[in-house]
Amino acid sequence: MDSNDPNYAPLCDVAQSPEATAHYLADIQRALLEIGKNLETLAVETRLYCRGTHVDGDRWYHARLRALPVEKALKEVLRHVNGLTKGLEKSAYLRNSFADEVKNLPGKRREKELERQRKKNPPLQAAPENPTRQGEQSRNVGYGGPTSIYNLDRRESA
Repeated sequence: MDSNDPNYAPLCDVAQSPEATAHYLADIQRALLEIGKNLETLAVETRLYCRGTHVDGDRWYHARLRALPVEKALKEVLRHVNGLTKGLEKSAYLRNSFADEVKNLPGKRREKELERQRKKNPPLQAAPENPTRQGEQSRNVGYGGPTSIYNLDRRESA
């Protein structure tokens, strides 16, 4: 796509490729980690300066109390930067797993369809070799009925 095209989206190509997405997010993460290091240094220096700034009439803890909101704000910014770097890492991982899932989806659907077909049409059982043997077998399975009213004493039971 050309950047002069009205439908051009700057990160469209990056979003379509999991490798390009991971590379782009890694670059952003590197920049954020560098910013995080600088913010940590700034927080330490700010703490030293603010806690060291005393005004006439201060008690020993007044400078510390004045410095706490500034320190808290910088600490919160650092927490957000660390959360962003973790989020970028998670996003790259999820983008790769999405690509793998999309790649494997047709095979999974084929397997499910084959399983549905097997459930709808179970394989036919093989016919018995000897029909007389089947009769003997079925007679022994449950209660065998008498062949006539005079053979009641020879009736087979389970």
